[in-house]
Amino acid sequence: MQAEIEVIIKEETGRVDKVLNDRLKDYSRSQIQQWIKEQHVFIDGQAIKANYKVSAGDVILIQLPEPEELELIPEDLDLEIIYEDQDVAVVNKPQGMVVHPSAGHPTGTLVNGLLYQIKDLSTINDVIRPGIVHRIDKDTSGLLMIAKNDQAHESLAKQLKDKSSLRKYVALVHGEIPHDKGRIEAPIGRSKVNRKMQDIIEDGKPAVTHFEVLERFNNFTLIELQLETGRTHQIRVHMKYIGYPVAGDPLYGPKKTLKGNGQFLHAKLLGFVHPTTGENMVFEAPLPKIFQETLQQLRETN
Repeated sequence: MQAEIEVIIKEETGRVDKVLNDRLKDYSRSQIQQWIKEQHVFIDGQAIKANYKVSAGDVILIQLPEPEELELIPEDLDLEIIYEDQDVAVVNKPQGMVVHPSAGHPTGTLVNGLLYQIKDLSTINDVIRPGIVHRIDKDTSGLLMIAKNDQAHESLAKQLKDKSSLRKYVALVHGEIPHDKGRIEAPIGRSKVNRKMQDIIEDGKPAVTHFEVLERFNNFTLIELQLETGRTHQIRVHMKYIGYPVAGDPLYGPKKTLKGNGQFLHAKLLGFVHPTTGENMVFEAPLPKIFQETLQQLRETN
């Protein structure tokens, strides 16, 4: 049976897409506009347009389109797997690559590449995320741990939850941070203004980020960050919050920034205890070429 959403207008006024965006917090305005464009939104059995002005008493019916079935296709994406054994793998994700398939990214993801290059992957997560224990954003580069069986997955996930795994990032941020070290503690949750963004909100989930200055330039600072928690967009949100947004960040940074392929943020260091041997494993990945070149340019003009 096709899923439906019913919205009864009590006293709201204005365009139907805006009103629905205010009422349906789990969906973006662009998603709602797409439903209207594809004639999935009805009042009194008639499909409506996005500029329809709602009135008190309107009963809006949204017939949600059937979700597309995602087919997991192994693809030769030439992933840089820097370590692999029978239980775990560590991969250096390139900037611009999505971690797992979704409606907007059915192919070309890290998972598609893993299926091609690695024989076995854990099955604890849903079918579109085999082996994936944690994620980094599409335009963030760097290291991810991959579980090759469910026992390894449970161990690695527990280490993340217990905050015993090691995750260090390098970021280039706007502004010159005056102090050498800092700790940011501010709760993060979905933005009430833009559903694609996260924000600092009172009822958000606890989030802690530590940072240390590595190098200062004119109007920019290179920092190393260590996560105590792993919230969505945590580093990007926290750095914006204290007034030093990540350079190149299309969501949280200024529009005019350094030329690159997204935010200058790299998951540089990854450490965990091996699920089977108990050995402490630590891996490091060098900065991407464009990141290194940008730093060199800043040094030359400093």
